This record gives sequence, structure tokens and C-alpha cells, in this order.
Amino acid sequence: MDKNEFKRRTKQFGLRVIKLAGVLPRDMPAQVIGKQLLRAATSVGANYRAACRGKSLADIINKLGIVEEEADESVYWLEMLIEAGLMPETRLKDLLREANEIVAMTVASIKTLRRGTVCQSKIQNPKSKITA
Repeated sequence: MDKNEFKRRTKQFGLRVIKLAGVLPRDMPAQVIGKQLLRAATSVGANYRAACRGKSLADIINKLGIVEEEADESVYWLEMLIEAGLMPETRLKDLLREANEIVAMTVASIKTLRRGTVCQSKIQNPKSKITA
């Protein structure tokens, strides 16, 4: 999966959570959890975009760490909605699976970056002063 596909996927995740927040029960527990979920889930895509614009390898890894944390927090809030009986698991299982997949892919990306096994781009700019 390339970065543009992952940008699209994390954005869609946030949009799906926005729709979910709009149909949550109007009682206080559901609304409090919904707001927490909404903040975490919409933060996933925003922080991934920031990671794509990282200024150094350390900066990218740090920002991907935030993506991992926010996606994992989203998993937590989705589990809370289910386990508190506020939303049926059948209604949230696809969203929960997507959040877990985002966490897993982000963790894998961080590990790859830390190992230094990132594929080097074949794209070259003849005017660039940077040499490989």
C-alpha cells in the first residue's frame, strides 16, 4: 500500500467515525465516549499526513508513533461502546477491524523505518544536488 492509499484509508476511517458519532445514543455516556472516539479517529489521518511531510527519519517515526497511539485509542473507545452495551458489536465490527489494521500497518511501518530497510526511490531529479 502506498502513502496515498493509506492517506485515503485513514481519512475514510475518520469520516466513518464522524457518521457513527452522529447516530450514537443521546445519553451522556455514549456522547462522552463518542467525543473521545471522534477526536482520536479524526486525528489518525491528520497525523499520518503530518508524518508524510516529516523533516527527518526521526520526525517521521515520531509522527507515525502518534498515528499508532490515536488508532489504538480509537480501538479502545470502539471496544468501550460495545462492552458498555451502547452499540451492538455487529454494527461496529468492520470499523473495529479497520482500526486494528491501521494500528498493525503503522507498527509495521515504524519497525521497517527503524531497521533502515526502506526501499530507495528510483525517481531522480537531474537538477538535484543530492546524490545517492
